[in-house]
Amino acid sequence: MSDPNKVTIIACSGDLDKAYPILILASTAAASGKEVTIFFSFWGLFIIKKNDGKIIGKDWMTKMLSWMHRGGSERLKLSQYRMGGMGTWMMNQVFRKNKVAKLSELLEMCQDLGVRMIPCQMTMDAFGMTMDDLVAGVEQPVGAATALEYASQAGINWFI
Repeated sequence: MSDPNKVTIIACSGDLDKAYPILILASTAAASGKEVTIFFSFWGLFIIKKNDGKIIGKDWMTKMLSWMHRGGSERLKLSQYRMGGMGTWMMNQVFRKNKVAKLSELLEMCQDLGVRMIPCQMTMDAFGMTMDDLVAGVEQPVGAATALEYASQAGINWFI
């Protein structure tokens, strides 16, 4: 039976314009008293990657993927209108001007509000990531079956 006070968000995109809704919805739901879990899978995992720019991976292909997508809340790009980086820069300027919290601040806010941030074990294995590559406060990784269990208990589920 689903609980209307539980929220599950499946974060599968590491694009800047999708990371913001993920973290804004999670922090808002948690501030409203809901129990929130975010399951970070595939490119969404790069939202919770450390901002150190370190190339990760276990072989040349995963290292190349890491080089192309460094991840971290300070390195995410727009899904559209990138314009050689200009679009991402413009969006960040607009957000700064309008006092929208930075992604790193939203991540910290989510943690302070008790949002469970859980990485996908399969994605971590595929990309050659370890817990040391992720920001502090992230829970131990789980598989898809566990993520589905969380979602089956939640009254609100989003896939972003």
